Amino acid sequence: MPRPLFPGGTPVSAPPAPAPWASADPYALALRTGRGPLFLRRADGWLLPLEVERWCARADPVDREVLDRCEGAVLDVGCGPGRLVAELAARGRTALGIDVSEAAVDRTRRVGGPALRRSVFEPLPGEGRWDTVLLMDGNVGIGGEPRALLRRVHQLLVPGGLLLAETAPVDVDDRAQVRVVDATSGARDEGRPFPWARLGTEALLRHAARAKLFPAAQWSAGGRRFVALRSRSTEPASNSADPPNNAAVISSQWARNGAADSPVADR
Repeated sequence: MPRPLFPGGTPVSAPPAPAPWASADPYALALRTGRGPLFLRRADGWLLPLEVERWCARADPVDREVLDRCEGAVLDVGCGPGRLVAELAARGRTALGIDVSEAAVDRTRRVGGPALRRSVFEPLPGEGRWDTVLLMDGNVGIGGEPRALLRRVHQLLVPGGLLLAETAPVDVDDRAQVRVVDATSGARDEGRPFPWARLGTEALLRHAARAKLFPAAQWSAGGRRFVALRSRSTEPASNSADPPNNAAVISSQWARNGAADSPVADR
């Protein structure tokens, strides 16, 4: 497997980057097998389902629609098992996935995507030179502090660069300590707790404005919602990320059984 490249084409190495998510053993096991069920669990017992099977499959039509909007070199933050990076690589695009999970990085490389085991808050290759950053599958929640994450994204992007983010299906702005849990195994508290956030579109736009990221497009597809934002010192005048005849709307990896924001019952 060739070593991953960052914009400019220089090979980079991947030193280990221990982090709370990386110690979430049920997550690593699920990525190795490609199967759930898996949840994020708050201290009060509230469960948020994780779509392991979809993440471990190939990029679907909704994913490919997002990737069609990517510009230049693409950084996938929290790449998970790598379906998006692999699809970009298959298209001949310069792309790199980063994830704190060793299992995620291993799987990404196996399916043909360049990846580093790295936190977005650590030094990264190509800082300030990425044309597009992806925050998919609920990854706007990384670190539990949305403004800090969005400021970091702004640092990674070229001026005028593009952030493509997936949002929750309701107007929510939540932060919590969570653990990754396989609720069927009886090992409910494996892995250390870590901070996470969950944002709807309006909340994301509020935080993004403070980070000098301004809306370019909103849309929905396949029951999921998305936002495109531009990195600029002033608000852009055009919405070039919004393709013609596209209905403006918006979603989330956090699929629900039943009502859009009803928690899954603790077991």
